[in-house]
Amino acid sequence: MKLLEYKAQDLFSKFDIPVMHGAVIDSTENVGEVIASSGLNYPVVVKAQVQVGGRGKAGGIQFADNAEQAQEIVEKLLFSDLKGLKVNKLYTVEKASPKKEWYLSIMLDRLTKCPLIIFSAMGGVDIEQVAKTDPEKILKIPVNPVLGITDYVVRYIVTKSGIGAHKDLRKLLENLYKMFMEQSCMLAEINPLVLDESGELIALDGKVDIDDSALYRLPEIAEFAKTLPVDPLVKEASDFNFLYIPIEKQGNIAVMSNGSGMLMSCIDLIFQKGMKVGAALDLGGGATAERIKEAVRIVLSNKDIDMLFISIFGGITRCDEVAGGVKLALEAMSEAKTVIMRIEGTNKKEGLEVLKSIKGGKVAAASSIPEGVQALYERSAK
Repeated sequence: MKLLEYKAQDLFSKFDIPVMHGAVIDSTENVGEVIASSGLNYPVVVKAQVQVGGRGKAGGIQFADNAEQAQEIVEKLLFSDLKGLKVNKLYTVEKASPKKEWYLSIMLDRLTKCPLIIFSAMGGVDIEQVAKTDPEKILKIPVNPVLGITDYVVRYIVTKSGIGAHKDLRKLLENLYKMFMEQSCMLAEINPLVLDESGELIALDGKVDIDDSALYRLPEIAEFAKTLPVDPLVKEASDFNFLYIPIEKQGNIAVMSNGSGMLMSCIDLIFQKGMKVGAALDLGGGATAERIKEAVRIVLSNKDIDMLFISIFGGITRCDEVAGGVKLALEAMSEAKTVIMRIEGTNKKEGLEVLKSIKGGKVAAASSIPEGVQALYERSAK
């Protein structure tokens, strides 16, 4: 689960990571009074609170020199659409005067199976460009969970980045690492981490992703999660114990499978062909024809999806059940959409026979994932 910025900042503060004091605004009424009562001084920065990157370049971060400007910005941004998401809250902080901007994050690295510190002396909104053009300027340091933040980690960052020693850097790293571990974070990012004119380190902006499976023991975060807007298809899929994942808003292809690894492989091959995936759905195991019917219905109810690629390895999930569910779903639909299926495993032969019985010519079988992706490509080019 991705925290909104103001909630990430609140979490930083609880773990003694220095942040800018701010105010959450969720109404266009009396904006100047809200800012004044929060003890903020102008100029201030008004930030749209949405779970997406690139807010600044999309107009979601604006500056106000006085109460009148703040009122105008709030009326313009609040409840508007930003990069496909509705802005229900704004976060206002005093404008900082950073002397230097750095990038710092800790993420779960699946390769080393350890927390991974990522640091760059070139922080800010262009950090992704730095990764492309100057990858050597981004440092990556695995952390041994038994040892935690050691002197070596701090010395490595200071020496390799050339930033020079700072009295509070180790303490900040220790606090960020403690938060990462205790809050079951997948990512804890500070961008930028600024050095202000007085020489203090401040987490100016933050991004925190929490492991959904840990919410049961994080009651405060779990309550916050209930306040976030949920994609209706995500909610409907979860009611059937499916995992529905929105991907690209402009994507016209959906991918369905009974395993996250296979889903990712399919998506990668589709992207390599220059096509766009709009959504993915993980069936899990043991899906019956009726459940498959609901899964196909949910995915194809997305009006932007006109092609569905299904890849199933039949073990507990039988191929004939999958094909039967697809047939039931398509027969109940008024609008014909293209379905490419690759099925392998238990009752494959029976499953292929069911596919052949589907009328309309919109369903085709593929013997492999690459062949299925190629079929998608050929049909999308027509």
